[in-house]
Amino acid sequence: MKLLFDEMTCQDLERSSRLEWLETNGLGGFASGTVSGIHTRRYHGLLTAALQPPVGRMLLVAKFEDTLVVDGYRVELSANRYDGAVHPQGYEYLREFRLDPFPTWVYEIGDVLVEKRVFMVHGQDATVVEYEIKGLCKNCHLEVRPLVAYRDYHATTHSNDALDRRFEWEEEGLVSVQPYAGLPRVFFGADYWSCEPTGYWYNRFEYAEEKARGLDYQEDLFQPFVLHFDLANSPKAVVIVSREAIPAHEATALREQERMRRLALRRHAPVADAFLEDLTEAADQFIVRRGDGHSIIAGYPWFGDWGRDTMISLTGLTLVTGRFEVASGILSEFARALDQGMLPNRFPDAGEAPEYNTVDATLWFFEAARSYLQYTKDDLFVREILYPRLVEAMDWHLRGTRYRIHADTDGLLYAGEPGVQLTWMDAKIGDWVVTPRYGKPVEIQALWYNAIRILQEFALRFEDFKRAEDLEDLAQRVKANFLQQFWDPGRGYLLDNTDDPSIRPNQIFAVSLHYSMLNAAQAAAVVDTVERHLLTPIGLRSVSPVDPAYRGHYTGGVRERDSAYHQGSVWLWLMGPFLTAYARVHPGSPRLQELLNGMRGHLREAGIGQLSEIADGDLPHTPRGCFAQAWSVAELLRAAAENIGNNKVTAPDFMGVLTKENDIHEDHSTDTLEPGTERVRAGGANVSG
Repeated sequence: MKLLFDEMTCQDLERSSRLEWLETNGLGGFASGTVSGIHTRRYHGLLTAALQPPVGRMLLVAKFEDTLVVDGYRVELSANRYDGAVHPQGYEYLREFRLDPFPTWVYEIGDVLVEKRVFMVHGQDATVVEYEIKGLCKNCHLEVRPLVAYRDYHATTHSNDALDRRFEWEEEGLVSVQPYAGLPRVFFGADYWSCEPTGYWYNRFEYAEEKARGLDYQEDLFQPFVLHFDLANSPKAVVIVSREAIPAHEATALREQERMRRLALRRHAPVADAFLEDLTEAADQFIVRRGDGHSIIAGYPWFGDWGRDTMISLTGLTLVTGRFEVASGILSEFARALDQGMLPNRFPDAGEAPEYNTVDATLWFFEAARSYLQYTKDDLFVREILYPRLVEAMDWHLRGTRYRIHADTDGLLYAGEPGVQLTWMDAKIGDWVVTPRYGKPVEIQALWYNAIRILQEFALRFEDFKRAEDLEDLAQRVKANFLQQFWDPGRGYLLDNTDDPSIRPNQIFAVSLHYSMLNAAQAAAVVDTVERHLLTPIGLRSVSPVDPAYRGHYTGGVRERDSAYHQGSVWLWLMGPFLTAYARVHPGSPRLQELLNGMRGHLREAGIGQLSEIADGDLPHTPRGCFAQAWSVAELLRAAAENIGNNKVTAPDFMGVLTKENDIHEDHSTDTLEPGTERVRAGGANVSG
């Protein structure tokens, strides 16, 4: 990955302050900031550590204030916003920023170039900051002033007398601080010339993004000491910020190790394409350890690991990229968390009990399991670890579980009640559910049918024939009632709920999921409707612009933004299912590659090298929300691998026995879109090729 921004972009303060970089460590910790150096979010910092990986995240060290002294002339390389004013204005010296593969700044002061590089060490709470002088610098030195925060990463800190101002000198150039008892000590491994005690509070940093969101946007940071580096005799300086003591001389080996690791990641891209190699490298930033297994961070900078996002993202982040062990670790971890047939919607940051308040996370678990077997052919894992939990989940859904989630008398899945939000369109402001979709939302029925068929095929594969026969009867009933209640022949698309004709993207899943209840003509009509009303170059709008509820801009305070979240905002992850649906309706169409190419430029628009969570529904589709979102990256990778062009990691045909309803029931149309080449005989007998 090499994304470069020139001097014109770097010195455009508004533009360079919107471009955000991200480093992660695979534990839930991260570092982030902007090209300009100005922190625009309370989440920006040099070391945010997950104290209970991957949650319990605390922002420990916010940033460094860097000063280059040349022949007694002081040049401040940093930039901050205080009460609306920018000081200092180091971005004026910034000539280049690049991701190569680490965030790298190049400053020019006269004949001297200063190159600054930041990267995190995988598997450790450690951020390495390297400086290198290029050019003649006979009498110059560097001053580095750490600013510490020591607070929950959702909060802000303010000057106080409880902070312990002391720091300790350790061996091998190590300095450490522990501002508050009970919180971890942080070490600074540096090849410094001298360390000068200071102990100042820097007051009223202003975070523009938080201010725009109507949240607490000012913060005070503590500066305990200054590290001085003699650059005349040594053109390089290093500071390693970490929770474990790491001396500065290890920086070179750590950098090379991390560089090689990321290069290896790129080789797992599903397609020999620079864009998809970039996305494969970006995918790694979401994969984190949880217990003995793995999980997926839904998005940076503020999300944790969410059940729905994890299951949707699993194929693109792990299976398409050949990381099968990670995939099995994720599935194992979430299988253990299944309760009353439900997957947790999220694991809280502080490590409390998981929250079970989603109807679709568990249904996506079925699809993730199917995809895992499809890619890995790991029958033993699926049979022993996943199948019993999937059977348990199905049984709970049939008889009923939390939030009135149950199979209704027509076989369709009912979920929810007034005042709760269980689907992915889950914005809620106080008691106001912005997009109330309780009842029988369309994508829940598509996922429910898909789950029934997946479990049926597993049952056949594992010789659980009676269960397979029962599921066949259920699937037929679900399909018949779904088409009767949701297909609107007059409008030519699927209702969003049994009584809601809103044109929303949720209907696309009835085409894109592995098992579809639609025939070819119906699928084509759905794709055409979604394309005409919802498609943008970077994703699908959450409702049609002709809908009275449509909101074209995701701006303002919390209430204004949440009211637009699923009421017009473009969701980038939905481009994946749209591409899959389009490929089913128009196989081999050059339009598929055109749509993929239209996403390439987004790597340079918000999170550098990443895909955003959402964007404005109206032009120019300004990126909003999280600047790095797991399912945005995952779904584009998956769709590119499975539906577009030649790929190195091909999605094989499902390794089980696939049903073709028209082969079993002679009154069914032969253009059903369910994929597969083999079939189930009536009565559950297994016929395999």
